Amino acid sequence: MYILLIMKEQHHQEVNMAKVLEVASFCACANLRKASRAVTQLYDESLQPTGLRATQFTLLVALSVTGSISITDLAQQLVMDRTTLTRNLTLLEHRGLVAIAKGDDQRTRLVTLTNQGREALMKALPLWEQAQTRIVSGLGRAHWNTLLADLSDVVSLACEP
Repeated sequence: MYILLIMKEQHHQEVNMAKVLEVASFCACANLRKASRAVTQLYDESLQPTGLRATQFTLLVALSVTGSISITDLAQQLVMDRTTLTRNLTLLEHRGLVAIAKGDDQRTRLVTLTNQGREALMKALPLWEQAQTRIVSGLGRAHWNTLLADLSDVVSLACEP
């Protein structure tokens, strides 16, 4: 009797294959993550001689632009989870590329790009440029500009309350 009940439950939980195929083909999250992984792999490969990953390079660029900034504010600017950001910053701190210091209150931590971090960024920029040129040239400048605008719209849409 118990086996029959389980079989009945499983029968009622059949997956709507049409919906699954729609999700597999058109899911914004899945497709953006797939594109992100492919692009990240390209940039990671290009940056490999520097020992930096694309995510670390992005953090160095952001810190170069912002100057000293709180981890919370940096996480908001980059649309990153604070815990993930802290983990990545800790790796950069161990390499001497960033400095993390206490802020005005006990809960705030300020991050600053070090001189060694600026040097690492300068060495990585030409390698980044090679990967960037591959993407922009491959898509064409007009398509690239449209994609950038569309991605900005997606971020705004996803982040609105």
